[in-house]
Amino acid sequence: MVMRRNALGRGLDALIPSAPPRRELEPATRATGELAVADIAPNPDQPRRRFDEAELERLAESIRRHGVLQPVVVRRAPSDAARPYELVVGERRWRAAQKAGLASLPALVQHVEPDALLEVALVENVQRRDLNPIELAHAFRALIATGRTQDEVGERVGLERSSVANHLRLLELPKELQEDVELGTLSLGHAKALLSLANPARRRLLRDRIVEEALSVRAAEALARTLAAPATAPTPAPAPAPSAAKHDPNLRHLIEQLQSHLLTRVRIEGASGHGRIEIHFHGPEELDRLARTILEGRRA
Repeated sequence: MVMRRNALGRGLDALIPSAPPRRELEPATRATGELAVADIAPNPDQPRRRFDEAELERLAESIRRHGVLQPVVVRRAPSDAARPYELVVGERRWRAAQKAGLASLPALVQHVEPDALLEVALVENVQRRDLNPIELAHAFRALIATGRTQDEVGERVGLERSSVANHLRLLELPKELQEDVELGTLSLGHAKALLSLANPARRRLLRDRIVEEALSVRAAEALARTLAAPATAPTPAPAPAPSAAKHDPNLRHLIEQLQSHLLTRVRIEGASGHGRIEIHFHGPEELDRLARTILEGRRA
């Protein structure tokens, strides 16, 4: 993630450098010592979609011992809402307070315009703890839907426009691959390698190899180039298979297994009793990948 400036950790003003001072988050209309937990609804624009249950339980235990040391920030909910307040900042504390069995918690009521709710919540989450790439992508898309450009979104959260664009591209992945990124099974770099493949079956092959072989981002990119080659450039037609392999269903099945496992073209010349196996590669990176796959003794 390329940062435009060292903005993280210095408060909302540092994270929204181009905005008029505190335009969205105005001074508190009323400070309150305690609000009933049941009177507070979660932020409908909360960009964080996954809350680690183990971390919430640890925070709940701390709250049982010491109480909620930092107030949450809320705003008054619309008149037709089921609860009188909506969270702006502090959903983890609010969730943990419920786990801890608290009936109320310290809160500060502030005025936040509805169209600024997502932006304030996004900035607060980026400041306190990095959102996963998919959560960022959804938040960026929601901000752009309000009329902001990618440049403007990047300026608000301290990222280059290209980083915003790269995150948005993640939403082109199918749901199961997005979930891999959310869970940390795939990194942002791995996801970018997957996005370079348009063929869903080849994406799945690449994903499985990344996970099974713990491929680095560089190795995943090299493998993606290999998998993309047939779709982007013509490949020489394979030589006619020798008659033994052509008519032997066992050899044909073995060729299919080898090609599926090695992700490259394989030929068998001769018969099952005597012959030669040819494994095709294009470039030193693919040769290195094939050698490691074979030498590690992995089976199809």
